[in-house]
Amino acid sequence: MPKILFPSCGPVRIQNVEMPSKVLATICLLVLGGILVAGLWPFHAPKNEVSWLSNGNGVLFGDYGSMLSAGAFKASKSSDGVSLEIWLQPSVVDGSGTIFSFYPSERRSTLLALRQSLDDVALVRKNLDRKRTPRSARVYANHVFRQAERVFLTVSSGERGTSVYVNGTLARMSRDFRLSNADLTGQLVVGNSPVTTDTWSGQLKGLAIYNREFTANEVAQGYQSWLSSGHPRASKARGTVALYLFNEGGGDAVHNQFDSLTDLVIPKRFFVLHEPFLERPWNEYYPGWSYWKDVGVNVAGFIPLGFFFFGYFSLLRRVKHPVAITTAFGFAVSLTIEVLQSLLPTRNSGTTDLITNTFGTAVGVILCAWSVRHDWFAQTGFSIDSSVGEREALQLVER
Repeated sequence: MPKILFPSCGPVRIQNVEMPSKVLATICLLVLGGILVAGLWPFHAPKNEVSWLSNGNGVLFGDYGSMLSAGAFKASKSSDGVSLEIWLQPSVVDGSGTIFSFYPSERRSTLLALRQSLDDVALVRKNLDRKRTPRSARVYANHVFRQAERVFLTVSSGERGTSVYVNGTLARMSRDFRLSNADLTGQLVVGNSPVTTDTWSGQLKGLAIYNREFTANEVAQGYQSWLSSGHPRASKARGTVALYLFNEGGGDAVHNQFDSLTDLVIPKRFFVLHEPFLERPWNEYYPGWSYWKDVGVNVAGFIPLGFFFFGYFSLLRRVKHPVAITTAFGFAVSLTIEVLQSLLPTRNSGTTDLITNTFGTAVGVILCAWSVRHDWFAQTGFSIDSSVGEREALQLVER
């Protein structure tokens, strides 16, 4: 195989065909462009995928759909118990996402959320301790969702604990997990988390919020009322705070039958209410394979950047300290992406990606240095003249 000279200036020959030294620069630009597209696509807020059902009351949430209350819910002083009723059907049984959540802006943290976790349903409450460190408590009701079946969920909580009912029947009871009406404060976000992209896809046909704890008998009666008439026997005397029947059939608002200040608004574009900027790594961590898969993808995605840009800076540009410059460049690219991601509702801005992307760049630098050390370029038809960058690459590998 003929040798190919790859000097800092002048042409490169591949099988006696001259190629300009801009080939490597072109590869670098393609790698950089690919990373920016992967990190920032779709470069804008997509259309809010919330549509009205054509075969009855309710709305359908697509892949990127969300709505929020026009005003904030305030805690009631009359009672410490709460109850929730929600009639829904997920699009995917083994999916996940936040069905609804309350976000008190003064706390800067989600206080209470109802989530789908595969075929389970979870109540999640996040508090902030004195050190401003998020702590979560949650309770699961297992195997709630089934394919093509609507489910009526009732949550009743007070001093005795929290009970989760499925179609009027008790599914889970936790004495350690308690809610009060102070937990149901702030803006109500439906179909997504208020602080990150955690969308839920499915049909929502009814939602009611009460400032008192239901008995088992009241839960059963409420279920039968929704099933037979499409709405509960709600009144302010029974502690009703909000009732959304989703019977408008069109428009960009879902009316609260008891308080117009907390009507649900359907924006034109998908949104995240308060997306964090450069979220701390310990706040982003969650147990499970998907977390470590994301870490691996972020490391692997920046290895080509480190590999080719180190080759460009050391072999063509002949800059001093190409190792440090390439690694710093990878950090700068990652930081730019994370800053821009904070403006895009489909992306999350966090420091975990900043760390893993920079590490991936450093791995790419080491791989390029190793390739020079072991004559990889010569074995593949490339022979690189000695240069400042090559000497530094050899020193890097030897260290």
